[in-house]
Amino acid sequence: MAEALFRAEHIKKAFSGVYALQDVQFELRTGEVHALLGENGAGKSTLMKIISGVYTRDSGDVYLNGQKLTHDLTPQTAQTRGIGIIHQELNLCPHLTVAENIFLNREFTTTGVLNQKKQNEEAKKYLLQLNLDIDPDTQVSKLPVSKQQMVEICKTLSMNASIIIMDEPTSALTEKEIEDLFKVIAMLKEAGKGIVYISHRLEELSRIVDRVTILRDGRHVTTMNFADTSLPEIISYMVGRTLDEKFPRIEVPRGEKVLEVKGLSSSCGVGVKDVSFDLYKGEILAFAGLMGAGRTETVRAISGADKMSGGEVILNGKPAKIKSPADAISKGLFCAPEDRKRDGLCVRMTLAENITLPNLDFVSKFGVIMSKVEGEKSREMVKSLRIKTPSVFQYVRNLSGGNQQKVVVGKWLMRNAQVVIFDEPTRGIDVASKIEIYNIINDLKKNGIGVMFVSSELPEVLGMSDRVIVMCNGKITKELVTKNTNQEEILHYATQY
Repeated sequence: MAEALFRAEHIKKAFSGVYALQDVQFELRTGEVHALLGENGAGKSTLMKIISGVYTRDSGDVYLNGQKLTHDLTPQTAQTRGIGIIHQELNLCPHLTVAENIFLNREFTTTGVLNQKKQNEEAKKYLLQLNLDIDPDTQVSKLPVSKQQMVEICKTLSMNASIIIMDEPTSALTEKEIEDLFKVIAMLKEAGKGIVYISHRLEELSRIVDRVTILRDGRHVTTMNFADTSLPEIISYMVGRTLDEKFPRIEVPRGEKVLEVKGLSSSCGVGVKDVSFDLYKGEILAFAGLMGAGRTETVRAISGADKMSGGEVILNGKPAKIKSPADAISKGLFCAPEDRKRDGLCVRMTLAENITLPNLDFVSKFGVIMSKVEGEKSREMVKSLRIKTPSVFQYVRNLSGGNQQKVVVGKWLMRNAQVVIFDEPTRGIDVASKIEIYNIINDLKKNGIGVMFVSSELPEVLGMSDRVIVMCNGKITKELVTKNTNQEEILHYATQY
């Protein structure tokens, strides 16, 4: 049996009296990829933050290379002792360059002066490992989310860590980028590194994982060899029950046309040109395509987040002048954005404040917020969406990714929606939370609301939508009826130029 690089025993951790971890154990061996799985809120990220020195444990024992630690690690001491972490939420400085982010606090200097040429050369080596054709001098804020995620991975690889924690590393990557990452993981494994792999994309596991540890409600459920289990068994351990239907698709009669987009163009991001389509009440319309196809730019322009350079939006048969998100909201068109922390939430505010922020007219009188009403409305939404939180006054930054996504959705369910747009609604959330999001989408559909969603997961597109708009290079290449198509046909049109 391989040597243990890291071992944790009887770990406990609580926040405000609520246990995030109770009597948890975990072991990582040399040369293995060990998947840490569980629903959002199961305690995975908390355990990894203890390993990487971000959090201190309340009790329990930690062993590093066979040596018992008498003191908790800090992020700095964890890094010096060979522990690197790729966080689920990007941990980059957007105003700095790619090279500056990769070597932050480890800059290449000559007699106290930054050697930018040498630093860029070294950064290029790690970028090439992942087949990334990016200029190291590029400002990170100018890169799409997928490329920023790859820079985050390069940053950790550059530390030459013996323990590498990957928290949802593929959540924003294209299939090609995922393949490149898996090649790097195989290389690291061959070099004797230990990799902790956290992912809600369970279909990935068979390609790279050796062992699996499953947490549920902050407790250790089981650890087993991946070869000795199956995905249905893993899901059953994760949620404490079987999930018989991954995509709870429903059929309802299609209503009248609610939205018509004609000749939409926008120069923001990758840009879109001459995009036209219709959306009907009680219909789910999916947008599919590869990264950079223009899907997000399309929905951002429709919802007023980006400026339209041409075309028109017609809502319920009438031209809708949408120049800002406020215009869209006033007309009953709402968008849950791709980057929930940057564009969809105020993470330093409470759950209640986030849910009621765009609904202040419901919870205020004469310009003063009525705290009691705010609390009542928020609790109704927490109950309706089954948001896991000790209180509606919990800060959103302390919620799991799946529960944060429900808060984004909950903000709009208080209003009289005509059209609801979801951009990557299930990115980075667990199987059970995905189904809850799908059920929310189904409820909108049953209520006669037109739903649009962007997704990079083709099984999700095929499992939940009625029609599919396929895009490539900022243009629509095909419109398909979901029940009459398949993944191969969608990919065919997604790669047409």
